[in-house]
Amino acid sequence: MPKLSAILLFSVSLMAATDADVVTFLKKGIGANPNISNLQIEVNGKKNIPDMKGWQAYFTNIEADVKQGGDTRHIVQNGTYFINGDYIASELTNLKTGSRLNDTITPEFSPSFYGKHNLISGDANAKYKVAIFSDPLCPFCRRFVPEALDYMAKYPSVFGVYYYHLPLSSLHPAAETLTKAAISAEQNGMHNVVVELYKVDVNPNEKEEQKILDAFNRTMKTKVTLNDIRRPSVVSQFNFDQKVAQAMAVNGTPTVFFNGQKDTTKTKYKEVKVK
Repeated sequence: MPKLSAILLFSVSLMAATDADVVTFLKKGIGANPNISNLQIEVNGKKNIPDMKGWQAYFTNIEADVKQGGDTRHIVQNGTYFINGDYIASELTNLKTGSRLNDTITPEFSPSFYGKHNLISGDANAKYKVAIFSDPLCPFCRRFVPEALDYMAKYPSVFGVYYYHLPLSSLHPAAETLTKAAISAEQNGMHNVVVELYKVDVNPNEKEEQKILDAFNRTMKTKVTLNDIRRPSVVSQFNFDQKVAQAMAVNGTPTVFFNGQKDTTKTKYKEVKVK
């Protein structure tokens, strides 16, 4: 499904834009789609764009019910918009480099986001903090994440690796139950859960929770139950990961931050001299 923000034109006069003006404009543009209802938009933060005087990036949270065929789905998306005086743009691209500012400009990575429960390898005081947002059923994640984790785990004083469960339920319905099972297993004291998570063989489109748990338990040799994944502590950790992803305007997986800066290459950890 195209992003809700894609409905908007690239620029339009806003006349002395304020946060309220931006929200009103976005609601008017997105809400014009008859398939969208219960639209809610919030500005989560702003950031000056380096070397572009007068331009600011606005980070928004967009939530709505979207009618597709005979179904209505609840969608939550992050949006980044660029404001300069009376103008708004949904995308800015550097003509010389071809790089999209949407891919490189992100909110500040708050120190509070580095939760102790998210630290899966390395030391909290390691020289480099690497944050990974991933869906265990995302094909690229299944290739990238285990290899990256395995490499960085060898150098605990160099890399502190923080992992955030970000199931893309609209693409892989089974992912949410799978990630909650992983959180439960971690809270029960199991180690290396995340690495093993990428080995679980389950249909990404499976929606029956017990079947998903059966696949998880077969791989992990655990006995995680439906009650386990509904524990308040599991739901709390799951929601924390989603809130961090939302605050950092993360929409896709895998997304990597290297010392608080978005790493679009996802390979900065390989450039570090570890010896």
